[in-house]
Amino acid sequence: MPHPTRTARIMWLAVPAAAVLSAAAWLTVSALTPAPATLPADASVPVPAQSVPAHPATGRSSLPRKPTASGIVLSARVRARCAPSASACADLSAHVTWLQTGGRITYGPVRMEPGAKDDPTPRGTFHVAWKAGPHYISTSYGVPIPYAVFFAAGGVAFHEGSLTTSSHGCIHLTMAAARYYNEHLPVGAEVIVF
Repeated sequence: MPHPTRTARIMWLAVPAAAVLSAAAWLTVSALTPAPATLPADASVPVPAQSVPAHPATGRSSLPRKPTASGIVLSARVRARCAPSASACADLSAHVTWLQTGGRITYGPVRMEPGAKDDPTPRGTFHVAWKAGPHYISTSYGVPIPYAVFFAAGGVAFHEGSLTTSSHGCIHLTMAAARYYNEHLPVGAEVIVF
């Protein structure tokens, strides 16, 4: 019969060795398995990548646009109106906005409410000038505008507000979206409003 201390030492070495062998086998299989093809951000996910039909002219997927988590569908034409250099995009006519990096959507699109016809949200290319916290009060109107991200002259900002009542030129977001924009849009970030 083997010595109990020797048996314990052998078992102590065998368990880590088995774990190392299992990890090595997994890494080998992973390295030999081809990575799945990446679909464009607007392609439909349930279809396997190998069977995605490509558009003859562009070579891109010809599948219908995939709705985002919010259920909002952005067409290629709408996305093209916001340059890849922009960090935030706002489509005033569709009442949607999103964040992006290098033209790839990173948050949204989400619903928003722009300024009224007599107090419109300005269109153009802007840059985030400064940001306010959750308890900020508008100096012009005396109303709370939580998580304001100011990007245009006259105090125009993304901030929490009603999605059914027009703003005074700002872009109203839900509280969650306003907070996310405030946390993820640094000062200097490009904003395109169209």
